[in-house]
Amino acid sequence: MLRETLVAMRDLPRLKEISGILIRHGLGEFTQRLKLPRAVEKAGEWLNLSLPESGAGQPTPVRVRLAFEELGPTFIKLGQILSTRVDVFSPDWIAEFEKLQAHVPPVPPEALEALVTKALGAPPATLFAEFDPTPIGAASIAQVHRARLPDGSEVAVKLRRPGIVDKVEADLRILSYIAHLIETEFPETRRYQPIEIVKQFTRSLRRELDLAVEARNMERFGRDFADDPIIHVPRIYWQYTNPQVNVQSFVDGIPATRIDLLAGSGLDPRVLARHGADAVLRMILINGFFHADPHPGNVFFLEGERVGLVDFGMVGRLSHARRDEIIDLLAALAERDERAVLDVLIEWTGSHPVDEHKFAYDIGELMFTYDHVPLKNINITQLINDIMGLIREHSILLPPELTLLFKALITLEGLGRQLDPDFQLIEHITPFVRELMMERFHPASLLKRGKHTLSEAIGILAGLPRDLIRIGKDIRHGKFRVNLDLKRLDNFGRQLDKSANRLTMGIVTGCLIIGSAIVMTVNAGPKLFGLPFFGFLGFMVAFFNSIWIMWSIWRSSKEF
Repeated sequence: MLRETLVAMRDLPRLKEISGILIRHGLGEFTQRLKLPRAVEKAGEWLNLSLPESGAGQPTPVRVRLAFEELGPTFIKLGQILSTRVDVFSPDWIAEFEKLQAHVPPVPPEALEALVTKALGAPPATLFAEFDPTPIGAASIAQVHRARLPDGSEVAVKLRRPGIVDKVEADLRILSYIAHLIETEFPETRRYQPIEIVKQFTRSLRRELDLAVEARNMERFGRDFADDPIIHVPRIYWQYTNPQVNVQSFVDGIPATRIDLLAGSGLDPRVLARHGADAVLRMILINGFFHADPHPGNVFFLEGERVGLVDFGMVGRLSHARRDEIIDLLAALAERDERAVLDVLIEWTGSHPVDEHKFAYDIGELMFTYDHVPLKNINITQLINDIMGLIREHSILLPPELTLLFKALITLEGLGRQLDPDFQLIEHITPFVRELMMERFHPASLLKRGKHTLSEAIGILAGLPRDLIRIGKDIRHGKFRVNLDLKRLDNFGRQLDKSANRLTMGIVTGCLIIGSAIVMTVNAGPKLFGLPFFGFLGFMVAFFNSIWIMWSIWRSSKEF
C-alpha cells in the first residue's frame, strides 16, 4: 500500500504515459490485470475508447518491442537485457528484443557547449584543438563525437545525455513497482523472479549511466590484452573522464557493420573471424571478464588483421568456480557424457526444485541428437538454443552471468559466420578446453587445490565443536529456530494484512465518531458553520475513512 501510494503520487504522470502506450500497442489486458492505481485505470479506460491500438493482429513479442521503443531509453535497455535471458524467453521473443533500437535525435549543437562545460568545467573550444559537433553515433544514454586533443591525439568523446539520469531513475522506480505487481497478480511468473531481474537490471543500468565505470572496464580489458598485438582496446584519458563524459582514443577502422568494405582493404575476413573468436574465448575462459555485447556495432577491423573493441558498458564476470563449471560442461559435451552434463546443469539450478529423472531423460535425448555429429560440424548457437529450450521447459532460472555468456557466444558465432561462412565456434573452443583441462590436472595445480581443500577441511573440523556447543546452547535457551519458506502462504499473509488494516481503520473511524459527537455537545472553542470546529473536523475525517473502507471492501470483492 505504501509503495503504491508513493509511486502513484511521485511518478503518476509517467505511470499514466506508460499505461497509455501499453494499451495503444494492444497490451491493455496486461495493465488491467496489474490493477494499476485508479487514476491510471481510468486513463486506461479512456484510452481504450479513444485511441486505436497499433500493431493489431501482430504477435505479442512484436507489440511489446514496439511499446518498449516508444517508452524510451530505460525500456529499450531493459529489452536489450532481456534479450540475454535465453533461459526465460523463447527464440521469437529474443529475436524481437534484439531488434530494439533507440530512435532519439542527437543533442542540438547549440546545447553541446553547455553540456561539455558542465561535464568538464570548460567549453570544448578551450579543451580540444578540434571538436566535431556532429555526432558519429547517438544512442539512448549517450552520444559520441570525434575530437582532437591539444597534443594532436584523435579521441572519441562520449557524452551522457542531459536529464537522462532523472528520467531513468523515475522509470526504475516504476519498473520495481510493476515487478512487485507482476509477482502478486501473475503467480505463474514467480519462478522467473521478476523482482530480482529488475534489481539486477537496475544495478546494470546505473553502472552504464556512469561513464567512468565503462572507462574502468576498458582499463581492465587493456591490461588483460596488453601483451596481445591483435586486440586493440582504446586508451582512456582520465583527465577528461568522469561519470558524465568518457574520452578515449579514437578507433579508426572498418566497422563490422560494413563487411562489404573488407574486399578492397587487404584484410582477410577468415583471419579476422579467428582472431575475434580467440579474443572473446580468452576473455571468458581465462580472464573471467568478458565483453558481453560483441555485436557488429562494437567491433572494428584494423590494419594487420587486428580487432578493435568499443563500448564496454555491458560486461560479464565469471568466478574461477564458474569457469571450471563451463569447462566441465564443454568437455562433457565434447565427450557426449550425459551424467557430467546433468551434474553441471543441476549445479546451475541452485535452490530451484527440478525433477532430476525427467531432466536426465531430456538431456539424454538431446545428447542422442548430437551423438554421431562430428565436433567440427556442431553449431554452437543451435546447441545453446537446444539446452536453453530444456532449461525453459523445466522452469530453471540461470545465474545472470551465464545468460550474458551464452548471449555473447551466440552473437560471436553470428559475427564469425558473416565473416567466414565456414566458421565454427566449437572448433576454436576445443583447443582452449583441452589446454585448460591439461592445466587443471598439472601436478602444481593438483597440489594447490589439495592444499586449499585440506585447509578448508581443517577449518570445518576445528569449528565443529564450537558450532555444536552453540546449537546446544540455543536449544537449551529456546533460541533454536527452523526457518520454513512457504511460498503459498504469501498471498494469505497479504490478505490478512489488508483485513487488519481495514479493521484498524474501522476502529479508528468508530472512535472518531464517538469522540466528535462528545465534542459537539461542548459549546466552547472555535466554530465552523456554527458548529464546534474540532467536532466537525472529526466527523469529516470519519466520513472519508468510511468511504475508503467501503471502497476497499468493494475492490477486494472484485478480485475474487
